Parts: sequence; structure tokens; C-alpha cells
Amino acid sequence: MSGAVSLRPLDGIKVVDLTRFIAGPICTQYLGDLGADVVKIEDPVSGDDTRGVPPFHGEDGIVFLANNRNKRSVRLDLKTEAGIEAVRRLIARSDVLVESFGTGVAERLGIGVEQMRAANPQLIYCSISAFGRSGPLGQRPGYELMMQAFSGMMTTTGEPGGGPLRIGFSPLDQTTGIHGLTGVLAALRLRDRTGQGSYVEASLFETAMAFLGWHAQQYWCNGELPRRYGSGSGTSSPYQAFRTTDGHILLAIGSDRLWAKFCRVIGKPDHADDPRFATNAARVEQGQETIDLVQGVIGTRGSEEWLALFVAEGIPASPVNGLDTVLSHPQLAERGMILACDHAAAGPLTFIAHPVHIHGTDRAVRRPPPRYGEHTVEVLQELGFSDDEIGLIA
Repeated sequence: MSGAVSLRPLDGIKVVDLTRFIAGPICTQYLGDLGADVVKIEDPVSGDDTRGVPPFHGEDGIVFLANNRNKRSVRLDLKTEAGIEAVRRLIARSDVLVESFGTGVAERLGIGVEQMRAANPQLIYCSISAFGRSGPLGQRPGYELMMQAFSGMMTTTGEPGGGPLRIGFSPLDQTTGIHGLTGVLAALRLRDRTGQGSYVEASLFETAMAFLGWHAQQYWCNGELPRRYGSGSGTSSPYQAFRTTDGHILLAIGSDRLWAKFCRVIGKPDHADDPRFATNAARVEQGQETIDLVQGVIGTRGSEEWLALFVAEGIPASPVNGLDTVLSHPQLAERGMILACDHAAAGPLTFIAHPVHIHGTDRAVRRPPPRYGEHTVEVLQELGFSDDEIGLIA
């Protein structure tokens, strides 16, 4: 980035990463992106599960590569006294611990929140779990797909009259990681004021419920449950994809001012004052009649012709792109959202950057995703273990 300096917001912050899969690794990756020294502890059998999840590139699964840059990898067996001693020593001199064990596992290993904060009162201890560490479901494991079903998210996704449909990426995993990051950053700021650490929790379940907040508000206020609207919305209209002569475009008419402008551009100015369509509430109430009216016009021309008209008039509209189109779009590069580095086994790698811009700081990848156990000896030496001890531990 032009004008960037080498200083990063979390320079000097030390993080122990005891997470696997997606949510926890995203949290710790973003801490690393912000400058923290992140040490990822991996089990002695196969490491983070996503190393073995296809598709693969080089030695590792692509999911692992996407979520683990700017970290060091240490291979430790936490079921041995030597392994636990090493990780305790690491935690004792760290600022942040992020873990995603099953509820109660960290305590049985001797590295639970009370145990570690007794040894290091300034420690920020972050737990990432399926349902949270308490409550009747606190002991249950869970994954993204299961939580989309349990939370009710699947009742909001898909075409009207359709069955359960998975969202095509992992919003709960990814956003739970971001919520964990937010909690850790807030706890670090609180520590600046109090000198004491904090216990931070984030869970897939609570993330899902936060996503559904306005749906819950609707239910509490008027008893209505969410419905499936396909590409559309139950709160704005027209606000969905429409067929053209050669594909689809997406229209987002989010205000009555935009509706009036839209009606003028499509050559139907009278619709702007028609009481059936003049307000967003009326257009939503008309439901399919509004959609049919718009579709009848949009279906007469090609996508590019409509998009050129709408963009020129400031009407929110978009092509329905494939990912390949977006990845080659100049907006992505101009915004500094493409990062690159070289990996010893996988070769050149390209990443999507942390989406928060802190201008004047460097966003470059400092470390590629680590090879399994790549930094074990290096980190154990930093902890003061002798070569003989390292030979027994590693």
C-alpha cells in the first residue's frame, strides 16, 4: 500500500493458537494480520484437521492455506507431560490464548481459563465453541451446517416453497472468528486500563442468532416467522434478480426516490405516482404484482444495456457475477485486497486480505501458512528448552 509503514497495530502481542477447523483459525489469522506473533499448536498425528480437507494444493488443504497465514506452527502432544509443560510455558509469557476445544477439555489438560489466568493474570483467554460453554447445550459439539439448521437460518434461505438449503459458504464460522477477534481487541484495550486480562467467548450459535436479530424482532413484535424469498427480500421491492434477454441482473431499489428514478429510466414514469407502487410499503404489499411489472420490462433487453442505463442514473444494479469475474476485477486490486507470498511447498500463493483498512500500516503477508510443525524447534528454543529437552518434546 502506498505510504505504508512497517508498524502494525498488534506488534509485540503474543498469541497462542489452540484452534482448528475455521472459526478459531480465522480469529488468530486476523490477529496475525494485525501484527501479532501467533504460535499455532498442532497435534502430533496430523495437525489442524483442515490440512487434510480437499481440495489440496501442495501438502495441505486449500481451507488451511486460506485461514492460517502469519502464524508459526509448533507440533506438540498435549497428552504428555512434556507437551503440556511446553504449552503452559508458552501461555505464561503470552498476551492472548485462543482455543476451540470441546467444553471441559482445556480444564482436563490443565490449561483452562482459571488455571491459565492464575498463572498469567494479564492473559486474554478466548474460547470459541459451538453453543457457548454454558447452558443445556454447552457440552455439545457443532459445525457450520448443523448450526445453520438448528438456528433457523435454513428457513430463510432458498426459493419460496423450497426445502432446507445450505448457504453456499460458511458465514457462521467466519463471523464467529471475527466476533472472537473483536472480543480479544476489546479485552486488550480493557487491559490497558485495568492491567488485568479477560475471558472472551464467541460461539457459532450466538453468531447465528445475531444474524437473525431483525427476524427475531419481527417475530416478537407481530408473531411472523421468516419466509424464503429466493434472491429477493420481504422488506424492500423491487430488490432481487430479474431475467434479461441474455441472463440476469440484480436490482436494489431501496427507497421511493430510487423507485421514481427507476420508473423514469424504464419509460414508465406513471408508476412512480401509482398508489399501488408509490411507496416501498405498497410495493412490498403488492408482492408478485410488483415483481411481474418490473420483470415485464427488464425481460425486454440485454443485461449490459440495462446496466449501462442504471449505472449512468445512479440506480443500484449489478451483474450476477461468477467468482472468476470478481477476482479479476480492478476494484479488488485497487483496494489492496489481493495479497501474495511464496510457500516452500505450495509455491506462489494469493490471498484475500483482511478487509479492514488501517491506513498507514502494512498489510503484506509476513509469513506464509506454516508447514506442519515448521517452527517447533525455533519456538521451543525461545522458551528456553535445551536441545536434549527439545529432542524429547518434539
